[in-house]
Amino acid sequence: MVEQTESIELRVREAHDSGDYTPLIETIPYARMIGMRMQRLGEELVFQLPIKPDNIGNPMLPAIHGGVIAGFMEQAAMLHLMIKMHSPAFPRIIDLSIDYLRAGLNRDTFATCQVWRQGRRIGNVSVTAWQTSSQEPIATARAHFKLD
Repeated sequence: MVEQTESIELRVREAHDSGDYTPLIETIPYARMIGMRMQRLGEELVFQLPIKPDNIGNPMLPAIHGGVIAGFMEQAAMLHLMIKMHSPAFPRIIDLSIDYLRAGLNRDTFATCQVWRQGRRIGNVSVTAWQTSSQEPIATARAHFKLD
């Protein structure tokens, strides 16, 4: 376990130094499976869920499965909190509350996060996911994490 924590801490440090967060995302099996990506635009982190046939839940529309959207938003919140805190380990989810606002159609989906409160042991993060415009979100979420 100590070796794994050191490996994650090293990947976080390397990601901060290089600005490339791909190796960090690759350590999370679910994020890797859904094809999640992340990039830094100035001080802002933007998460991306690219079009992927395996992520479709309703082939008639076609629309992204709601669970995939929720998982994407949870992973985005966790990574955002971890990066902003320079955390050596992944925060553990306490709870996640999602409001689905529109259908997530079969197109690239993006998300941004904001840390609202960061205490010594709990971090609260809000997430907004959109497809065509950040002014027209498809879902919003609030996540609470236990910090180690």
